[in-house]
Amino acid sequence: MAGRASGAPDMTKGTVPFVMTRGTGLPVMCVSTFVDEEGGYTTVAMACALLLSLTLAFGVASTGWVLSRSADVQEVADAAALSGANAVAAFSTIAQVLDACVLSLGLTGVIVSGAALVVSAVPGASSAGAEMMGLARDILDMRRGFARDAARGLERLEGALPALIAANSASCVGANARAGISYAGFAVPFPPQSLSSYELESEELDADSLEDAAHQLQDASDEVHAHAEAAREALERGWRADCGNPGFSMWQRAGTLSGISAAQNPHYPKPDQWNFGVALSRARVYYAARHAQEAPEGEGIEALTDSCCRSAFYRWASSAVNAAHYQEAADGSVSMDLPDLPHNVAEVRATTLLTEVVWPCTAGEGGRMLHSTASCPGATGSPAGLASLAEQEAGGVGHCEVCRMDVGDMGKVAAASTSIENGFEHWWRELVAASRDYQAARNAQAEAEAKAQGLAEDGAGAFEQALAALSAPRPKICPPGAWGCVAAVARPESLSVPDELTRSFLAGAELPAGAAISAATLAADDATREANLLASFLDGLGSRGLAGLADGVASLWGRLLIAYGSAYDSASGAAHDALSTLEGVGASRIASWLRGKLVAIVEAADLEPADMRLKKPVLANSQDVLDKAGFSGTGKARALIESIPASADPAELAQGLASALADMLEGGQLVIAELGIPGTGLSIPLSIDVAQLAGAFGSPP
Repeated sequence: MAGRASGAPDMTKGTVPFVMTRGTGLPVMCVSTFVDEEGGYTTVAMACALLLSLTLAFGVASTGWVLSRSADVQEVADAAALSGANAVAAFSTIAQVLDACVLSLGLTGVIVSGAALVVSAVPGASSAGAEMMGLARDILDMRRGFARDAARGLERLEGALPALIAANSASCVGANARAGISYAGFAVPFPPQSLSSYELESEELDADSLEDAAHQLQDASDEVHAHAEAAREALERGWRADCGNPGFSMWQRAGTLSGISAAQNPHYPKPDQWNFGVALSRARVYYAARHAQEAPEGEGIEALTDSCCRSAFYRWASSAVNAAHYQEAADGSVSMDLPDLPHNVAEVRATTLLTEVVWPCTAGEGGRMLHSTASCPGATGSPAGLASLAEQEAGGVGHCEVCRMDVGDMGKVAAASTSIENGFEHWWRELVAASRDYQAARNAQAEAEAKAQGLAEDGAGAFEQALAALSAPRPKICPPGAWGCVAAVARPESLSVPDELTRSFLAGAELPAGAAISAATLAADDATREANLLASFLDGLGSRGLAGLADGVASLWGRLLIAYGSAYDSASGAAHDALSTLEGVGASRIASWLRGKLVAIVEAADLEPADMRLKKPVLANSQDVLDKAGFSGTGKARALIESIPASADPAELAQGLASALADMLEGGQLVIAELGIPGTGLSIPLSIDVAQLAGAFGSPP
């Protein structure tokens, strides 16, 4: 060290050196305690730094423990609210499925009844229509019973829902106890009581009117069928007489006797391609040709007289068939008048053949004499005009002794060709008889069809009313907790902060009692819009032995059930497909009309779609839930927290509530209703395991 300065005091003897360090103002001795002469840290400095670091680290850990355990009560409250809302979600799912079953059963029954109406309108299918209507009635009766039982089951389950919410939430609260920290609390549903109306069965769905309409339509269709069968049989008889017989017929005789062309003499191989107008046209051509072609078949006055009689007959017959008519109206009625051709003298006398003034006369000593022809060898007198056979029979004109012409000769002409099968007139006579039977049957059928059309319109009206009853707004289910579940959870006792590592550095501390409130409500999951819960429900039924059911009513019900949700537009498609596959409908004008009418009614029906998305619990603002329930401010929340007993054991509370639930619902299994599967005769009980439902949501989410 350099020598001391001049005039400076001597501080090297008898005193401790006390020198201020340059620029710090600290004594050199204090710094040297922590920093040695070489500028390094001393052991004391290291010990102090380590002690301070440990104090800070454990202090921060203790603070973190306190903060973490303080916030845990809010997490437990959130879990309790979600657990309570889970019970509401389960109930909502059950109610949705039951409502879907009720509506889809109603739709199935109404559509099957519509199909029964359509089948009932098919002549000859009344038994099938009655059987189908019976099935429809069974489905609608099944729906009524199922709806009644489902409403009762839901009411019972809903009555237990507040206790179920409390049990689930209390179980959840108890399950969250850890690290020596226990909680007490449960969730309260809002609204606290049910605001639901279980009008699952519409009183306006009148199955009796549908059944009555079907029965009346079946009776009318049977009448139509009877007349249609009579008309068909008469038509076939007429066709056989005209051109259907394998041997002689009008077609065969016309071609053989008159030689008319095939175009004028057509052949129809089947009766459904033929009508009586064809035979009338054939007769007109035939008699015109026979009259034009008529000539004596031998020599002498007898052959000449026969020829004259035939010519008169053909001329008269041609005039008669030309005056006849045949017409079918749009309603199926027939206006037809085919003339009878005489086949004996008595019938000749009943025609104008007797009164026609066409026969030549001559004057003689005894007066006027009638001849078959002016060429008669006996016509030697002067011409005396024309006369009729009636005048001859009355004695006004005499008989020729040569030609012997009289009404008997005319009778022979018709008799010869009518009495034997190779005569055209024989088959004409058969045709005329068939035509009259056909006309009577067709006109009676048209009247019956007009009656059936009116009944079909009445049936369509009953169908529309039944569908309108199903189109009414669906029941609004508002169980306890529908607005939300508010959970209040408390940490009832203070808790010492763990001090095993900090008691040497920090004073002891306590975690005070605390409480939290939370709320949860239900929100629809858009991801389940298409894959709705009813598809899973049907899969569950299939796993019970319904898989592989044949196409029919059961598959129609399944299709309508799946379509109950947002894709409900396919109801009209299901109805269209079900009605379009009916056999024999195309053959009936009324049935075809009725089918189109019913499909149009289904398409135009205002069927309210149901939101079948799964409902999932989500956290919500507790004040929003309380506000909806009519509670404002924080008073209700404080009251909920203060209502929690300080000594409440959540496990005991959950166990007690579960026991109360079992008593309330009469055991562990609650059968909501018996679901019959349409068209199968099978019935499946829809049951709920109350114990599983009460404990299914007990663990923290």
